Amino acid sequence: MENEHNKTLVANISEIPRQKILDSKTPLIPLEVLSERLKVNLWMKRDELAGPTFGGNKARQLEYYLGAALAQNADTILITGAIQSNFVRLAAACAARFGMKPIVQLEHRVAKSDMTYQQSGNVLLNQIIGAEILYYPEGEDEDGADAVLYEKAEELVKQGRNPYVIPLSQHKPPLGALGYVRCAAEIVSQQISQFDYVVVGSGSGATHLGLAAGMKIYSPPTQVIGSCVRRDKGRQAERLLHLRHLFNSLVGMPDFLSEFDIHLWDKALAPGYGQFGTLGPQALKLMAQSEGHILDPVYTAKSFAAIPSLINDGSISEGSRVLFLHTGGSAGLFAYQNEIQNLFNK
Repeated sequence: MENEHNKTLVANISEIPRQKILDSKTPLIPLEVLSERLKVNLWMKRDELAGPTFGGNKARQLEYYLGAALAQNADTILITGAIQSNFVRLAAACAARFGMKPIVQLEHRVAKSDMTYQQSGNVLLNQIIGAEILYYPEGEDEDGADAVLYEKAEELVKQGRNPYVIPLSQHKPPLGALGYVRCAAEIVSQQISQFDYVVVGSGSGATHLGLAAGMKIYSPPTQVIGSCVRRDKGRQAERLLHLRHLFNSLVGMPDFLSEFDIHLWDKALAPGYGQFGTLGPQALKLMAQSEGHILDPVYTAKSFAAIPSLINDGSISEGSRVLFLHTGGSAGLFAYQNEIQNLFNK
């Protein structure tokens, strides 16, 4: 971080309220078996260990959302997401930890009606945490889902409560991305030498965007590649290009992130969000049976699938230093028990 623009940006971020959730740095570890097999120097940042209740990357994002909520003396947190959303589960847990009532809205985003999906995993954890659970019938209507929460918040205000809504829509400032600017600094403090590539899942876009911004500050040669888990590459690029304007405004640097900082890969997305294809299950088995680390079928398996694919097509050359960001999701793994058992019984 040498130039004055970067120093100004970091100083601006330091003025934004933040509530500490992570107790320590998450490990950055070598994946030695896969490094030999894939012929790259492969490492993993274990953000599945970040935060409470099975952890995950959203803990870093929530440091800023809860920072804003607590700065406003909020007593209630409202959030929306898919039925097996890790973000929703972590938000509920962290809200409870800091004395706020969690209200979670679960969207029918994945066409799965079996009781294992509807009731286990993150849904069960939300119940244990004591969250009030609402349901929203659509899965691809972020603005509508947010609108219901804001209506609920208005009702709570009339009851004398002080609610804070964590928005899902791309039209709100991506506060959570700031957590991954900090994560980039953490990675650089842990690395033995500079990474050529960092691979991360790209869904709502905040983790991907924040990591891209952070690496631009602390390790400019490192390219951050987002593996699409929610939308195809074209639609995700549109989302991220919109969000980068909001991010730039948030940090007071209108021209900081550009279109050239956004790199995407989407070949593991099919047949869609939360659904099994071919590359994701292959990646899940490869990681588990090579290194003993467990990925989930919705996010991390599809994210990790980018690495062998990009090596095979020459986009990542042999000998490159590659970092995979494990964002968590293990709680949701059990919601896919039937599909996973079928996969391993073949």
